[in-house]
Amino acid sequence: MSQMINASEPPSPSYKALTFVLALTLAIGPLALDLYLPAFPAIAADLNVGTDDIGLSVSFYVFTMALSQLIGGALSDRLGRKPILTGGLILFALASFALTQVSTLNSLLGFRVLQAFGGGWVLVSIPALVRDRTSGKAAARLFSMVGLIMIIAPAMAPTLGSFLLQLGSWHLLFLFLGVYALLIMPLLFRFVLQGNPHRPAEGHDRASLWQQYRSVLSTRLALPFIGWQSCCFTTMMIFITHSSFIYQQHFDQTEEAFALLFGANIVIMMVCNLTSRWLLNWVSSRFLLRCATGLQGMGILALSITVWQEGPVMAFLPCMMITIGAMGAITPNLQASYLEFFPKNSGTAAAIMGAVQFSIAGLLSGLSTMLPQTLSAVIAAMSICVAVAWGFMLLEYRIGGAARRSASH
Repeated sequence: MSQMINASEPPSPSYKALTFVLALTLAIGPLALDLYLPAFPAIAADLNVGTDDIGLSVSFYVFTMALSQLIGGALSDRLGRKPILTGGLILFALASFALTQVSTLNSLLGFRVLQAFGGGWVLVSIPALVRDRTSGKAAARLFSMVGLIMIIAPAMAPTLGSFLLQLGSWHLLFLFLGVYALLIMPLLFRFVLQGNPHRPAEGHDRASLWQQYRSVLSTRLALPFIGWQSCCFTTMMIFITHSSFIYQQHFDQTEEAFALLFGANIVIMMVCNLTSRWLLNWVSSRFLLRCATGLQGMGILALSITVWQEGPVMAFLPCMMITIGAMGAITPNLQASYLEFFPKNSGTAAAIMGAVQFSIAGLLSGLSTMLPQTLSAVIAAMSICVAVAWGFMLLEYRIGGAARRSASH
């Protein structure tokens, strides 16, 4: 398990098990964000607040996860992956169980913060574990495989949430999350954490944590990828934050229809992921990343035109599927391209990426709840994020090309 994976070798049973368990673990992220979306009206009614107030719990979760990853990533390089990953799962589970008992908005937001802190330690460990074992196209393939499996989670989460709501109250959703986190732990110890795959370097001291961050932040060629990912991720987070309003209020869809409409985005996400993985046999991750970002731009343009024309939900849906679905190719190729710069301190590098993207997404998705409650305002916010992502793409192309020309001389 601790050996580097060779991209030319066929996947072994242990490799498949590793991929599957990493994906199940990473699925905690989308499950924690998407499972309770159909329950927003029910939670708001029980807590005697508005649906927008419940939407703040998404932003609180995402923003807290940023801080959590910033701490957890550096500690995982210093202490090893095992204590950070297992500690995060335990905290996530305990906070999830506490959420089953909340009766006020403040308690909901407070325990979501604790849940996010544990979830951040879990999520930041996964890219570092992948980078511990692979590099280059092999890393992109493993990220794609993990991403392909975990794509099922956001597709199933609202549907699963709707099903659980039929069995009981919304409290059951958080009970499910807590049990899920606990059940992941034995699988991790069996297939991923045997022998503690990452050994922290000897001689780490308190100053070395700052040196790790300084080393990552001084890698100029890697920095545009952080902004690039942050903007693409924020685009998706704004949609998630307002998805209940978009489909259940603006388009007047039922809880069951909402789950299907939300899950439809995953169709294109899976297509993009599978296509990207297949094309890695011939082209680089960076080229695929640019193509996927271009596809997202086309989707947001079509989405803007559809909203301007006040199109029906069936015209709106395919445009949103393209916009969100492009993330299936953007995320794995962006992570692989970014982490290629950091064969050492991959946990710290992943933490900075996660902290920036989640803090920006949490802040902007939270601020987006202050926009007018109109579909055009939501799509305008998403469009700005995609436009800025294109700016970072052009910046990376410019400084990367300059570096390659300098190296050739």
